[in-house]
Amino acid sequence: MPRTLTEPTSSIEKRDRCGDLSHRPRVLLGKMGLDGHDRGVKLIARLMRDSGIHVIYSGLWQTPKSLAVSARDEDVDCIAVSMMSNSHLVLVPRLLEALRATGRGDIAVNVGGIIPREDVQPLLDSGVRAIFHTGTGLDEIVESVRSCVTAYSPLGCAADGESGAQARLARLISLAHAGSLPPSTPLRRPALVVGITGAPGAGKSTLVAALGAEAVRRGRRLAVVAFDPMSPITSGALLGDRLRVDFNAIGDRLFYRSLAIAGEDYATLPTIAGLIGAAGYDTLLVETVGAGQNDCAIRQQVDRTAVVVVPGMGDAVQMDKAGILEIADLFVANKADHAGEAQLVKELLDIASGRPILETVATEGRGVDSLYDALIEPRPAR
Repeated sequence: MPRTLTEPTSSIEKRDRCGDLSHRPRVLLGKMGLDGHDRGVKLIARLMRDSGIHVIYSGLWQTPKSLAVSARDEDVDCIAVSMMSNSHLVLVPRLLEALRATGRGDIAVNVGGIIPREDVQPLLDSGVRAIFHTGTGLDEIVESVRSCVTAYSPLGCAADGESGAQARLARLISLAHAGSLPPSTPLRRPALVVGITGAPGAGKSTLVAALGAEAVRRGRRLAVVAFDPMSPITSGALLGDRLRVDFNAIGDRLFYRSLAIAGEDYATLPTIAGLIGAAGYDTLLVETVGAGQNDCAIRQQVDRTAVVVVPGMGDAVQMDKAGILEIADLFVANKADHAGEAQLVKELLDIASGRPILETVATEGRGVDSLYDALIEPRPAR
């Protein structure tokens, strides 16, 4: 019987298709232009995840440059871009040009959506790898992504200047996460590594995005590594944290990398942090997967830990239980505009033992500058 798309792929089949790198393929889904509909692309993202692919979703209204920067920093095998706004003959060639400018002209670009037949060949001639019309079966789309996977090479993404350095850093992180980093690679831990943890839905990704924007505003070099869970059944993952960052405004002044892990497996994080420090970043923010009461492993990996909490997380008894609240160097009471915030802060004060409590509304940027000052400034001397 033919394998259905949602059935898990065996480990042997994975190695045959993707080498021995269990985190591949990696695909970036993007919506360029003024197309404001994302229901279809979210459905494709979930189905790809269930097919064992690691999917990075960058959100709506992306520009060619923002997609190229995301593809470079995420070191993807393929960009799958959806075009529904009749601007494909302008935006797709600009995307290909932007990829070359970032040093990653080798990344495959697949285009889907409403593409007139007469425009197919011009797009293929410009460098598009494949074009998918509405009604294309998902199995064909998934196989096109898998077929983009090629062997990693430490020197596989050469370019001049800062963009080339970013591309090489992204590739080294891929090698490190796969356990294939050359042993002679220089490592240097950043001066400050900060962990941002908390329960799912607490607003960690939005806070990290706001802190990154604040760093850029202050002219700082800051890197982010955002972890999401990997499926225990298919090994697929949906990596959606970076869509909280407005890369159309920030450009490539913030290095942001999404990675999937099983449980709290941060085994590769020390090496990844060393690569980021060696690349010249003195501050690294690490966003954990959505954490439960007993998810405390991040504390061993970072210099400071911020635990993000929100109103409604539980009563005073829950606060007193051993677990994640114990590891906080600083508490962030996010969604401070919600009912119950005053009670939350009161209960935090009972357990904080002098540790700072900062209130934020990350979606509006409220309190982010104070959080940045408390969490990142002043920095330790190098």
